[in-house]
Amino acid sequence: MAIDSNSNTAFIEAQQYSQFILDNLHDGMLPDNFYRDVSDFGSGTTLNIKTIGDAQIQEVSENTPIVYSPIETGNVQLTITDFIGDAWYVTETMREDGAQIEQLLASRGKEATRAIQENFETRALEVLNAAQTNADPNTINGFAHRIASAETNNIFAIDHLVAMRLAFNKAEIPMGGRIGIVDPIVEATINSSFTITNASLDSNPTNQMIRESGMDRDHSFVINLMGWDIMTSNRLPVGAWDDGTTTLPATAVANIFMCIADDNCKPLMAAWRRKPSVKGEHNKDLDRDEFVQRARFGLGAQRVDTIGVIATSGLLYA
Repeated sequence: MAIDSNSNTAFIEAQQYSQFILDNLHDGMLPDNFYRDVSDFGSGTTLNIKTIGDAQIQEVSENTPIVYSPIETGNVQLTITDFIGDAWYVTETMREDGAQIEQLLASRGKEATRAIQENFETRALEVLNAAQTNADPNTINGFAHRIASAETNNIFAIDHLVAMRLAFNKAEIPMGGRIGIVDPIVEATINSSFTITNASLDSNPTNQMIRESGMDRDHSFVINLMGWDIMTSNRLPVGAWDDGTTTLPATAVANIFMCIADDNCKPLMAAWRRKPSVKGEHNKDLDRDEFVQRARFGLGAQRVDTIGVIATSGLLYA
C-alpha cells in the first residue's frame, strides 16, 4: 500500500505553529538614574523635604554692625499617588489542550511588567512638564526655561538648543549631566539638519553613525548637540503648550530638558512603595489559574530650575 499525502490526509496536521512566540516591539526605557530615588520614604503617603534658599552677601566695614538676615527655607512634597496593576488568567482546559502554555504565561507576565514601566516613564515626563507653568516663560535669572517654537509649522530648530543652553548657564546649572529627551519628530528634524559629505563621513565617526542608524538607539546617548545629550521617547506629554508668547496646537509635544549631574541637581524624585510583583492562585470554581500584578509609586518635582521644556510640533519636521 502506498503511503503518500493524497491517500493519508487524516495524518496531515492542517496547521503548524512555530515554537517562537512573537512579542510586542518596545523601545528602550529611560534609565533609573534620571531621578532621585527617595530611599528614606518607607512609610506614610506624603514625604516633606526641606529646601534652603540662597545666602545673600553684603558689604561690611570695620566697627559697623553687620545686618542679620533669616535663613530662608521651603518645603517640597512627594506623595504616593499612583496605584496600578494588571490581571490575566489561563483556563485548565487551555492547559490540557494547548501548547507552549508556560512560555505564553512568561511572555504575558513580561508584557505586564513592561506596561507598568511605560506607565511610570509616561508619568515621570508628565510630572516634569507639569512642574512648569503653562502659558508662561518660566523665567529664571532673566531667561526662559519654557520655549514654544515660533518656527514655520512650529518645527524644532537648533537655535532652541542654544537658547536652552543659555538659560541653564544663567541658572548656574552644571555643564555635566545635561540631557534632552525629544520626540522622534524632533530627531527627524535634527537628522535632516546634518549635511554630511563624503569627506566629513570619513573623518567623523559621529557623522557616519548618524548616516547609518540615526541619532538614538534604545535611549542611549549617541549624539551631543550644544552641550545636550539627546535621546528620544514616544511618551512625552502632548497638548496645546504655550510659553506666554506662542501657543501651539493640541498635537504639540513637550520636549524635556534637565540636568542629572547628581541627586541635588536632578529635578525629578520618585519612590517605589511597591515594585511590580506578581501573585497567582488557582480558582477552583472557574477552573483556571489567575495572576495579578500591582505596583505603587509616587513622583514629584524637587526643583524647577533644572527643568527646561521646548514645545514643538508633534506631527511635522523639516
